[in-house]
Amino acid sequence: MKPTVLGFVGPTASGKSSLALKAAEALDGEIVSMDSMQVYIGMDIGTAKASRQEQELVPHHMIDIVAPQTPFSVAEYQRLAREAVEDIHRRGKLPVLCGGTGLYLRALSRDMAFGDAQKDITIRERYQQLALAEGNEAVHRILWEKDPKTAKQLHPNNLRRIIRALEVLEITGKPMSAQQMPKDEDGPYDMRLYACAWPRAELYERINARADRMLAQGLLREVKTLMDAQVDPQAQSMQGLGYKELVPYLKGSATLKDAMDTMQRRTRNYAKRQMTWFTADERITWLNCRDSLEKQLDKIKKDLNI
Repeated sequence: MKPTVLGFVGPTASGKSSLALKAAEALDGEIVSMDSMQVYIGMDIGTAKASRQEQELVPHHMIDIVAPQTPFSVAEYQRLAREAVEDIHRRGKLPVLCGGTGLYLRALSRDMAFGDAQKDITIRERYQQLALAEGNEAVHRILWEKDPKTAKQLHPNNLRRIIRALEVLEITGKPMSAQQMPKDEDGPYDMRLYACAWPRAELYERINARADRMLAQGLLREVKTLMDAQVDPQAQSMQGLGYKELVPYLKGSATLKDAMDTMQRRTRNYAKRQMTWFTADERITWLNCRDSLEKQLDKIKKDLNI
């Protein structure tokens, strides 16, 4: 029997954190963040990180674990987050996932070795040279001969994926079309996932209001502190929403209004992509956003037979 993991996902500003905190408190749980920006130390306001008081109320994992100058991969997240989940289970507590990074949810759901896929630069260079000498079609023809199913799905101009398909075939001896992709149901946990459904217009209003609130809480000061600490504006951490948009203002190349408008627009676009991702996940139960936290929690308890 797989261990149960409770999870709260969905778009940014939809109320995941509040519900996860209440659920963890009521169900003797500990929160495991699934936010790709909350891993960074010193990036608190722009990532909507749990406050010190909230962290004292319920233990939080996978936040403040890496310096903002340091890249952080999905593979690293998978390893560390699974260690946290297993430790929580070992101590008789309930792991409560919370976050909107779809790749992080996939990393916890599936037995995938992110970043560990074999690569062979000599194979790649050989096919790249062939493409330069004889054109992309020559490489595509080779794939068609060896793996017509994959070749049929790829345009001859999609050279990178064509070469990758040939590389996988040469390394593994199996065509990419025969590779077995892991599925969520094959993963190590019994995932019980919930999200709060908002009408799009209301969600966008919440996003805009949260951006204004972050500014009032000191987001500008937080971004300036990172820049003063010589964190490269091109660093992975600084690509987070709310950080990359304020850098031009702090450098004097944009007005604060333009920076905030850009931040709000990009966050709305990101929420739209999150909705597309999570709506496609049939494991998720969508809760009524107008219900109180108590009513939502009652439904979750009933689902979990608690």
